[in-house]
Amino acid sequence: MGHAGAAAAAVRYLGPRSVEALPRPELRCVREDERAPVDPGEFRRVLGAFASGVTVITAPAGDGSGGPAGFACQSFSSLSLEPPLVCFMVGRSSTTWPQIARAGVFCVNVLGAGQEELCRRFAVSGADKFAGVGYDTAPVSGAPRLAGVAAWIDCTVHAVHTGGDHLIVVGRVDALGAEGPGDPLLFHRGRFARLDGG
Repeated sequence: MGHAGAAAAAVRYLGPRSVEALPRPELRCVREDERAPVDPGEFRRVLGAFASGVTVITAPAGDGSGGPAGFACQSFSSLSLEPPLVCFMVGRSSTTWPQIARAGVFCVNVLGAGQEELCRRFAVSGADKFAGVGYDTAPVSGAPRLAGVAAWIDCTVHAVHTGGDHLIVVGRVDALGAEGPGDPLLFHRGRFARLDGG
């Protein structure tokens, strides 16, 4: 059925019914005297079994920012069909997130097979990530839309939620397209992968 078909079926099933909101969980930090339930290394190893797509989240240059912002992001997902929402997760210590937050808009650039180097460029911090990178501007946000990507999703920040040491950023989709190569760039068990197993 695919993601779009499953989402459409869920919308048809729920119809106009109201969904009762669950109570908000109590949010707090883990105290120093509390032990993590799992070893961080084991957590990474096991979760590495889940293959994910690779994106670059970009935001337009702000007043006095010196240029656009962007970072490589594996934790991206579609969220809702009606309204059209997507989400990504970003570390609370990210130096790129404040610029995206100030802009209030972002563009998700879905990387295609063969764009490993582009991902590596946006995975570092402190460098001019856009030097030598071809891009134009997304039609609504004005955020960089990177050349040759498999797809792009132009968004407005809809909500931001806490999630441990990360923030969960929900974006409302304003425009999107998929003109690039069909095969995505994947990340699996700590390395890049392709659908053909390469």
